[in-house]
Amino acid sequence: MRPFKFTTVSDISSATKSVAGKPNARFLAGGTNLLDLMKEDVERPEELIDITRLSLIQIKPLTEGANKGGISIGALGKNTNAANHPLIRQNYPLLAQAILAGASGQIRNMATNGGNLLQRTRCPYFYDVAMPCNKREPGEQPGCGAREGINRMHAIFGWSEKCVAVHPSDMAVALAALDAVVKVRSASGPERIIALADFHRLPEDRPEIDTNLRPGELITAIELPKNRFAEKSYYLKVRDRSSYAFALISVAAALELDGNRIVQARIALGGVAHKPWRALKAEQLLVGQEATEVNFKRAAEAEMADAKPLEHNAFKVELGKRSIVRALQVAFTGNRS
Repeated sequence: MRPFKFTTVSDISSATKSVAGKPNARFLAGGTNLLDLMKEDVERPEELIDITRLSLIQIKPLTEGANKGGISIGALGKNTNAANHPLIRQNYPLLAQAILAGASGQIRNMATNGGNLLQRTRCPYFYDVAMPCNKREPGEQPGCGAREGINRMHAIFGWSEKCVAVHPSDMAVALAALDAVVKVRSASGPERIIALADFHRLPEDRPEIDTNLRPGELITAIELPKNRFAEKSYYLKVRDRSSYAFALISVAAALELDGNRIVQARIALGGVAHKPWRALKAEQLLVGQEATEVNFKRAAEAEMADAKPLEHNAFKVELGKRSIVRALQVAFTGNRS
């Protein structure tokens, strides 16, 4: 690990001012991803801004604003506390399920909600500084090791010639399905609100940029609007082992029903793209339809029709279809057996 300056701040204004004009400064909260990257010499910050003393941990109902009736989740609250909070377990069980699927208990006890959104890909070519990686070494034209290498875990949607990595978060997949928004602050302007669907980026020609955060912006909270999905939702994570592992495919599925007719559907996929992948085609096909296996399969087929698998991950297309159907079935029936 390389030498760095360590600065402690106690309020949002001091935090945002501390990184203003410093492209090589990073905020430090739980550190569960950033410190690993520093140890591997992938991240090389010249200064770390310790924000753990900021009062951004509260989870509370929203009583005003665009998301009135919803919930606000503090960015510096721990993943464990979010997953076990009664408001989230009762009104947003899909989010609680995703967080609990996402990591070991030890990591959830350290990792923060805002940091979860900012974690970087676990692509092994990104972590190995001896391998070519456009995400790790932008502008140097090193190539993408995974593009022609072992790409079993990599993207089938939205990838570019420069990067085929996937976003690792489970929490972010559920938040995408639940229409979350992210609140951010900077030293140079007023509070900004970013829809979760627009928060993360596809790689295109700039794979080194993971999000649409502007330089110096700090996540302060995540907000979820009120919805009617609590009783009919499910998070399915398919992985190589049942213990702590990243998803081959994950599905966050939620339904609002009128009898057996689908009024609204929300589906987001993990493990398939550089960002949580909102399955908009599948959602649109389900609205107004009966909640049946036939309709679930039709929606899954339509969504996965645009997949572009790589040499070693074509299995994800069929796995994606079956996972979407399975997640919708469990969301509808509640039967996980």
